[in-house]
Amino acid sequence: MTIPKTLAVLLAALALSSSARLGPAAEPTRYFKIQVVDDQTGRGVPLVELKTVNHVRYYTDSAGLVAFYEPGLMSQKVFFYVKSHGYEFPKDGFGFAGAALDVKEAGSAQLKVKRLNIAERLYRVTGEGVYRDSVLLGEPVPLRQPVLSGKVFGQDSVQPAVYRGKIHWFWGDTLRPRYPLGHFGTAGAVSELPGRGGLDPAVGVDLAYFVDEEGFSRKMCPMTRNVPIMVWLDGILTVPGDKGEERLVARYAQMKSLGEMLEQGLALFNDRTETFEKALEFDLKDRWRHLQGHPVRLKDGGEEYALFPMPYPVVRVRADLKRVRDPAAYTAFTCLDTGTRYDKASSKIERGRDGKAVWGWKPGTDPVGPAEEKQLLDAGKLAREDARFQLADVDTGKAVAIHSGSFHWNAFRHQWVMIGVQQGGTSFLGEVWFAEADAPVGPWRWAKKVVTHEQYSFYNPAHHPFFDQEGGRLIYFEGTYAETFSGNPSPMPRYDYNQVMYRLDLADPRLKQPLEPPKARAAPLN
Repeated sequence: MTIPKTLAVLLAALALSSSARLGPAAEPTRYFKIQVVDDQTGRGVPLVELKTVNHVRYYTDSAGLVAFYEPGLMSQKVFFYVKSHGYEFPKDGFGFAGAALDVKEAGSAQLKVKRLNIAERLYRVTGEGVYRDSVLLGEPVPLRQPVLSGKVFGQDSVQPAVYRGKIHWFWGDTLRPRYPLGHFGTAGAVSELPGRGGLDPAVGVDLAYFVDEEGFSRKMCPMTRNVPIMVWLDGILTVPGDKGEERLVARYAQMKSLGEMLEQGLALFNDRTETFEKALEFDLKDRWRHLQGHPVRLKDGGEEYALFPMPYPVVRVRADLKRVRDPAAYTAFTCLDTGTRYDKASSKIERGRDGKAVWGWKPGTDPVGPAEEKQLLDAGKLAREDARFQLADVDTGKAVAIHSGSFHWNAFRHQWVMIGVQQGGTSFLGEVWFAEADAPVGPWRWAKKVVTHEQYSFYNPAHHPFFDQEGGRLIYFEGTYAETFSGNPSPMPRYDYNQVMYRLDLADPRLKQPLEPPKARAAPLN
């Protein structure tokens, strides 16, 4: 497999970006430096566990470093078990995956791990101690605030948008240092685009948070009720406003709990207050006539639309503020008769003269996504060749049920590509899959697993097309790394409930899909 960048180029870029960002030298000569690197690239691997024989655990930072100092263990050999999601370390004759290191002050050692994942883990984006061990060791770091930015301990589910020349990042619930409860009003930050003052995405994301008077990440959607609520934003999108100006819009949802919504509607970003404000309320029972997911803009018939994944793109609306405001302007991609509702086995399917299901964008009609399609297939209402959203593992042929993700046109593959997390598999919401199709609405047929997290979740993954490199050959995606839904009894220090970035090389031969007859491709928005 070819290496996208040589190690020398990567290290040079890192040194250049961090020339004035050396961590404070907190007695760096005291520490024994352990670096864990990818044996294919030589790059440091984050999120690797090193465990001593007496079960003391250490975890590599975003540079793959551990700053080790234990008063009773210096100047002697210490054995470390080595373990990490999607990577492996050679086992010795007794079956132990680890190594004994000569631990001494100011010493160092390097451990090489073999990457099993197709995607490469790069760094942690959010939370405390992103470069903790690098700072302790006096190593250069790429971030202006490498150990605590915006006083953020943890953040849930990223929603990015490029707005007025900067990347705007938004997250759900946010943890803080001073109390177990942080805030639940959506957090936000900005960063510069690569090539316009921003870091190379292979190195990191330098976030500047919107903060309150105490320096903690503040609420970006400060709505209040007389009961405790969470305010989540999704479907964040830029559209022309009433006067043609660029507006940032989102759907808001006021949540009493994970499963109970109190209110939903449209929110507009106020550039003066730098917060989202309620613009109008949508019907609480309407599950699809609103912004959602990670929108993509697309031209169709000379008009610009925004498409929304559920997790496949089966909802769209004209991409302007007037239509975004109007629930009646949203249309669904569906095989149902126009004007009908989905009713499981009693659903009315539109059929052509050949008896096949007729799919299309239809007003006033319920969308048919993968779950509804599966029910129609099981009920005999659809034939297998009518299906659009039934993915199968390219290696085993087993069904792959995508829970959430994002899709974008990719110039390198000349396909629409999806990064999605599976609902199920070896770890609940922990396996990330790559899929591609000729059109946003499919058919989506085959998928390849690119990341596995062992008994750990990695939900709501988002591919960031504004980070694509080499004509789309290299793509970047991140997700929420959390034990929340995994059943893991031991949350990982610092990494848990935070965003972790991966890179995927789309030239990797393991991503080759089965050959199928070519189909007309939908043109992406230029």
